[in-house]
Amino acid sequence: MTTDETTSPGRQREANESAAASLGAVIVGEAEDLDVSASKTTPFERPQLGPWLQRPDDFDMIIWWRLDRAVRSMADMSALVSWARKHGKRLVFAEGPGGARLELDMGNVVGELIATLLAFAAQMEAQSIAERVTGAQAAMRSMPLRWRGSRPHYGYEPAPLDGGGWTLVPDLDAVAVIERMIRALMSGKTASAVAVDLNADGVPSPRDHWAIKKGRKTGGKTGGTRGERTQRDQFKWGPSIVKKVLTSVALIGWKLHESKPVRDSEGRPVLATNEPILTRAEYDAIAALFEERAVDNRERKDTNALLLRVIHCDSCDGRMYESAPSAKSRSASASYKCNSHARGETCKAPANIKSEWADEFVEREFLRLVGGIQVLDIRTIPGYDPAPEIAATLAEFEEHQRQEGRQKSNAARQAWQKRADALDTRLAELEAAPKIEPRREVVKTGRTYADEWRDADTAGKRGMLLDSGARLTVRRGTPGGWRRLDESRVTFTVRGELDPLIDEYMALAEGLTDRPFVPGVPGARLRLSEPVAA
Repeated sequence: MTTDETTSPGRQREANESAAASLGAVIVGEAEDLDVSASKTTPFERPQLGPWLQRPDDFDMIIWWRLDRAVRSMADMSALVSWARKHGKRLVFAEGPGGARLELDMGNVVGELIATLLAFAAQMEAQSIAERVTGAQAAMRSMPLRWRGSRPHYGYEPAPLDGGGWTLVPDLDAVAVIERMIRALMSGKTASAVAVDLNADGVPSPRDHWAIKKGRKTGGKTGGTRGERTQRDQFKWGPSIVKKVLTSVALIGWKLHESKPVRDSEGRPVLATNEPILTRAEYDAIAALFEERAVDNRERKDTNALLLRVIHCDSCDGRMYESAPSAKSRSASASYKCNSHARGETCKAPANIKSEWADEFVEREFLRLVGGIQVLDIRTIPGYDPAPEIAATLAEFEEHQRQEGRQKSNAARQAWQKRADALDTRLAELEAAPKIEPRREVVKTGRTYADEWRDADTAGKRGMLLDSGARLTVRRGTPGGWRRLDESRVTFTVRGELDPLIDEYMALAEGLTDRPFVPGVPGARLRLSEPVAA
């Protein structure tokens, strides 16, 4: 029987068969544990070998290619020797020290001693390999543009580097998904809604995307209830994944180690790529968007109510929320109701109004006031503010300072001081960097608010109302006023920064029609707009 953890089993199988033939043994089975590390698993834990060790009566000896294919620690060898002695099994290695076949007889102390010594050598070799790999990876982390392997951050893929080695370049398929997510967030969608859309369209999650790139199966094991593991065919997008992807400084090209930026001797971030997906200003704008929304994370985003955050109770000035009709109601229509009790307050005259009446009234008045005003597209050109990086670097510096005095060796103290000096240097460099304010470009769209309203869904219309500063105030109704809207109960205004646009438009409309003039709201304005001819 053979066991192998490499990707080239042919050579070892040939050596094992040759050893079996020289011993006059007949191979009754084979255990081929590919990609299973002998440093991390005992022989009893391996998928194919483990079940054979539980059936010792089915064979007389085990043949490995070399000892390090069997064990790489003295503890594992001790357990294997105890098992072989208990069941009277022979342990054979097709290529022992010097290349000759090695057979260990567990029936005497010499065999056990040889096994222990060889296991000690294998353990030292495994430790040496691990130290070399760890050292090489640590050195490579400090090298600009060098990729040390493993799964890169979503949005990048490895590419050959001039002069040897590998670097990271944008993965165009993943970048298209990142751009899609950013556009959706900027348009007002939540991270949850973005994740739902991605899953609905079958867009592979970051983990599955990398598996597909490597030609592997998607999905895998994930945590379930306590102590359980769940096997999934594929992994889904979620709001936390969307946020993790878009708020990682890997998007601006920084190297990360244990989720922290890798820095050079001057405290500057070490770059993993020459082609970062985002600029610092773009990254800060996205991070600010997540931070801004996190402040009001209890705000309802899943409602179809047109007037959410627009409609208010006149008595308590609190927001009104849409609710379904009760069983005792004479109407089958939904209605907006004062929500003072949910806020732990008492309203002296709580208002209640049919949703369809309020929606129709607001739509009519909004389009009357602003329907003919042209919508302008204001594009923000990002600036640069060193403050976010200063805050992040300072937090890293303060965390580093907490380790002061814990170093026992001179080398450790020097390394600690070198890191502290580098962070301090970077802070000074950032503090000297000028802040560049963002600027705006105004582009005429050729479309009016009436055009935009006609083409928008409920969420889009609600966004237009909120952006323009629209507000509907509702007073408590009187008995018998349930057949139609008593417009004396409602007050609709559009208030924002001072802007004469509504007054100009209403004056222009009055001059071109026989319609009686209705004065504009004092101090009203509309963002992203200008008057056009009626």
